[in-house]
Amino acid sequence: MSTNNESQSFLIGQRKRIALVAHDNKKAELIEWVYRNRDQLLKHELHATGTTGSLIETALGIPVIRYKSGPLGGDQQLGARIADQFIDLLIFLADPLEAQPHDSDVRALTRLASVWNIPMACNLSTADFILTSPYMNSTYERIVPTFERYLKRDIKINSNP
Repeated sequence: MSTNNESQSFLIGQRKRIALVAHDNKKAELIEWVYRNRDQLLKHELHATGTTGSLIETALGIPVIRYKSGPLGGDQQLGARIADQFIDLLIFLADPLEAQPHDSDVRALTRLASVWNIPMACNLSTADFILTSPYMNSTYERIVPTFERYLKRDIKINSNP
C-alpha cells in the first residue's frame, strides 16, 4: 500500500478474495452462475453470507469463508472486511423487485464497496465482464482517495489530461 495526501493505493493480488451475496429470489441465479464459472472461481478465495455460502460450497465442493446471514449482520461483516482490505471484489445479486427488511445494511455494504473502490457487480452481466477481465488473473493497483481528499470535496477537472 502506498499513500500520499490525495490517494492511497492497495495491491489486489492474482488470487482475488471474492465476496458473493444473493437475496433469496436471486440465490438460484447466483448458484447457476457460480457453477458455470467454477474453473475460474476455484482459483480465488470465496467469501459469502449465510445460506449463499452453504449453497456455493455444495455447488463447487470447496470450502467458502462464511459470515452470518445478511439480515443477521452478514452484510455488515463483509462491509467491515472491505474496510479492512480483506475483500477485493463484491458480487451482490440484490432483488430489485422485493423490499428487504435489512435494506440499510445492503446500502451500507454497497456504499463501502464504492468508497474503497472495490469492483462490484450487481447483476450477472457485470459479473461476467469482471470475471473475464484480464485483471482477474493478474495483480491490480486499486487507488482510493484519502479521507483528507473526501473532506476537501472540491471538484477540479483538468481539461488537459
